[in-house]
Amino acid sequence: MSKDKPSVLDRLAALLHDKPETREELVAVLRDAHARNLIDSDALTIAEGALQVRELTARNVMIPRSSMDVIDVDDALTDSIAKAVETRHSRFPVVGENRDDVIGILLAKDLLQYFLNPEEFDLRAMLRPAVFVPESKPLNVLLREFRVNRNHMAIVVDEYGGVAGIVTIEDVLEQIVGDIADEHDFDHDDENIISEAQGRDRVKASTSIADINSHFGTHYSDEDFDTIGGLVTHAFGRVPKRNESVHLEGLQFTVARADSRRVLMLTVHRGGTKA
Repeated sequence: MSKDKPSVLDRLAALLHDKPETREELVAVLRDAHARNLIDSDALTIAEGALQVRELTARNVMIPRSSMDVIDVDDALTDSIAKAVETRHSRFPVVGENRDDVIGILLAKDLLQYFLNPEEFDLRAMLRPAVFVPESKPLNVLLREFRVNRNHMAIVVDEYGGVAGIVTIEDVLEQIVGDIADEHDFDHDDENIISEAQGRDRVKASTSIADINSHFGTHYSDEDFDTIGGLVTHAFGRVPKRNESVHLEGLQFTVARADSRRVLMLTVHRGGTKA
């Protein structure tokens, strides 16, 4: 009787027979495993993200101070509730005199108690303690602390103690399961576009349109958008969801990873045509 077919784990073990000695060698082994269909694109993305997250800090993934949605402790409660409804966040830093004066974190669900007894509602009594971390905090350490302390948001401070931004557990996890590059980093390299089998490429949404045109021979305009993620989002007219596709100049762009704010990773099929 013939032997059983080797399992995926058996085949991966065979690939790792010669133990990688550097992170680059390990990534090469994982990509080879993906090319041989031992692991899928999602597994490869997560594995690469888990390896890269050790090299990132809170500053790389934080929502900058200028983009923070905060609640002023002295604002009318009706205004604070309206802001919570409009932004749809689950947590808000609550500030006093200015954005450097964070006095606590408000959970949006705690605002529901206002409707039970508006006269007795005390916003300050609803606040959870704010957690402060330096910009240099390694992401792998921050993720561990989020899990251990069951905390979901931290205030990022600069070397002078001023508020630089906020980071959430979702922001950290997105670096593992999605695009691990800083969304504001436009210093692209060849790793932004990874060619795969069957005329398919895996592309970071932060890749510049100039690099896309150079790689695929396309002629997309970069007058209105710097990145392919911006161009694709504009084509949808909204932030698209995972597995949604759009055809642009002979290429089919499929969203591989996205969150509520932006596209993170795309799969590009050459020769795509409209249905």
